[in-house]
Amino acid sequence: MDVKDFDKIIIGIDPGTNVMGYGVLGIKGKKPMLIALGIIKLSKFESHYLRLRRIYDRVLGLVEQYLPDEMAIEAPFFGKNVQSMLKLGRAQGVAMAAALSRDIPIVEYEPRKIKMAITGNGGASKEQVREMLRRILSIPLSQLDELELDATDGLAAALCHYYESSKPAIAAGPKSWKDFIAKNPDKVKM
Repeated sequence: MDVKDFDKIIIGIDPGTNVMGYGVLGIKGKKPMLIALGIIKLSKFESHYLRLRRIYDRVLGLVEQYLPDEMAIEAPFFGKNVQSMLKLGRAQGVAMAAALSRDIPIVEYEPRKIKMAITGNGGASKEQVREMLRRILSIPLSQLDELELDATDGLAAALCHYYESSKPAIAAGPKSWKDFIAKNPDKVKM
């Protein structure tokens, strides 16, 4: 299928400073389908700044190639190493800047929320997430074997966003009994 055949396209990003994963999901009707899946290897760049430039260039290239309507990105989790957290935050920010340069809305999801949306378990392993994605999206096992788990983490962010954005909106109920009576006088006997 061509990207123009989908009703919506979501790109998911799993930010990283050594490997960044991405997945592109196409939505046709109410059916999510895999468009692309991959990683951006960054370890060959010695300078952190060159890695950031590579992230920006590659994410911008993906945005221009697949024309996503929205981006879902995994929010950094809180770790003990402050330097690692800063580098990860920069990587995430640069990926977001690439999407924002093309006016693509971005939504962040905590890793536990993504895992919960895909597997039903917020503490699921990366392997469990990959297997559930394979089953949900009917991805041949051979297509996933050679890829690192960061690629399926990016795809999981995209699928989580599809699930979250597809939930029906629930109207807010009354804030108090007084509010209920004011809005529903026909339901109160005097």
